[in-house]
Amino acid sequence: MTKKSKLDLAVAVFREHGGVLTMSEAMALGIHRRELYALRDRGYLEVISRGVYRLIEMPEPSLPDFIPIAKKIPKGVICLISALAFHEITTQIPHFVYVALPTTAHRPKISHPPIRCFWYSNKLLTTGIEEHTIDGCTVRIFGVEKTLVDCVKFRNKIGMDVVLEALKMYWRSRKINLDKLFELAKLFRVEKILKSIMEVIVSG
Repeated sequence: MTKKSKLDLAVAVFREHGGVLTMSEAMALGIHRRELYALRDRGYLEVISRGVYRLIEMPEPSLPDFIPIAKKIPKGVICLISALAFHEITTQIPHFVYVALPTTAHRPKISHPPIRCFWYSNKLLTTGIEEHTIDGCTVRIFGVEKTLVDCVKFRNKIGMDVVLEALKMYWRSRKINLDKLFELAKLFRVEKILKSIMEVIVSG
């Protein structure tokens, strides 16, 4: 097999797997690191985070900051303001990717994007996760109601103004499930504060 055919094969593997691979994933799929470096140096691959490679010929990712998180922090879940932005119930533009982690996890070493970590108990972390396929990658994100409950729970860390805006936008949306919202609020002991906020929003 010639050097050129090895590189062609490596490009084909990237195409088959959504265009983004970590070095360990690429090597497990039969791509040698020297081929990764050759493809990078020839302009076929770009490094989107340390050890994460993207095939440049693929369409531009719609949520580029989520892909390195999905690849490098498999136990993490996109949460709080980043999840609000994904679900389109905030006007905030997050300067970090907000990531929920198990309480036993160390802070991830990731060069890009900038992240803000929150350590969740097992019950808080494993409830309400949705898996979305984004740009060929499976990304774990909390659902709408779980995100809102988390925002109430972490209101002192993200700001009450963010919480109020998100709940107002949720209330005005057509995808509202108050039963689910209050069921989760009760489960995570923020039912009273949520109820007082919603009473103000509804009456206003």
